[in-house]
Amino acid sequence: MFENINMIEWIGYLGSAIIAISLTMSSILKLRWLNLLGASIFSTYGFIIGAMPVAFLNLFITLINIFYLIKIYSAKDFFRILHIRKENRYLQYFLDFYSKDINKFFPEFCNNFKNHMYDNENLLCILIIRNANVAGLFIGRKINDDEMFIEIDFAIPEYRDFKTGNYVYRQNQNHFLEMGIKKLIADAKIKKHHQYLKKMGFAEKLENDGKITMIKQVHDLK
Repeated sequence: MFENINMIEWIGYLGSAIIAISLTMSSILKLRWLNLLGASIFSTYGFIIGAMPVAFLNLFITLINIFYLIKIYSAKDFFRILHIRKENRYLQYFLDFYSKDINKFFPEFCNNFKNHMYDNENLLCILIIRNANVAGLFIGRKINDDEMFIEIDFAIPEYRDFKTGNYVYRQNQNHFLEMGIKKLIADAKIKKHHQYLKKMGFAEKLENDGKITMIKQVHDLK
């Protein structure tokens, strides 16, 4: 079967596959980029074989994706942080709703939180608000006067474009300093989280037991 497929047909299959994969993306940004790539390839395929309806339809889809990507990248997002208590009902609902996704990055966190393993006065619970929508959750535990261990730093799938993390760890560092926090410590259990922390300015530190801890020094931005 595959022996009879020529190069031009492979271009069509490639475009179709990329478009199909794009529709599985939870991130709007990733969906737009992949859909743009797939539609442009499939449009090229349409022009090559002389299928004008296919070519022009996918050219239109390509232009639509370009339009919305420009709109996304040029839009100004408004962020703020909202302090909440660990007993907050919405926090419990948030953890229940996203528990499956949260456990991919922070195994057992939701169960431990429900079982009151984080009952202490040094816990900081923050909702990250983006354009009036809840974009993520940050929970840190103060381990001494100037150090905080990050129990969870989670962005919902629709907002995983690093803007939320940039706000917390770069634009809003003074918020930690106001609480006396000069060092943030995290434990990346999976590769994706490790890569994310490095992009947010965390550096690796090799502990005596061979374990790698992620460290970020908090700087005054004033």
